[in-house]
Amino acid sequence: MNYWLVKSEPFKYSWEKFNEDGRTFWDGVRNYQARNNLKAMKEGDLVLFYHSNEGKEVVGIAKVVKEFYQDPTTEDPNWVVVDLAPVESLKKTVTLETIKSDERLKDISLVRQGRLSVMPLKNEEFDRIVELSAQ
Repeated sequence: MNYWLVKSEPFKYSWEKFNEDGRTFWDGVRNYQARNNLKAMKEGDLVLFYHSNEGKEVVGIAKVVKEFYQDPTTEDPNWVVVDLAPVESLKKTVTLETIKSDERLKDISLVRQGRLSVMPLKNEEFDRIVELSAQ
């Protein structure tokens, strides 16, 4: 299993709306590195859902329920989506500030490549964020 983090601005698509929908395709990715990350996602992979701009915090866990296919919002074949479904809300959100101050997360992509909207996580990074949410 692989682990990922996806970012969404809450006013565009919030964790709450995602839970109401129960499933969504992850569209709007227009960065080649993020697109390549979408293509690498496999069904069953776990995904941290991060609210960017407002909040700047990890709020929940989702999973990949359908692997990449053509982005239905564009005819450009360069862009793809995956389907995600919510798994659970974190007991306590984990802020970017907390992540930045945690020695075990100092090399996480969220800090190193802050503008990337879809990024891989190491197993231990995923586990550490979940652990921080339970404290």
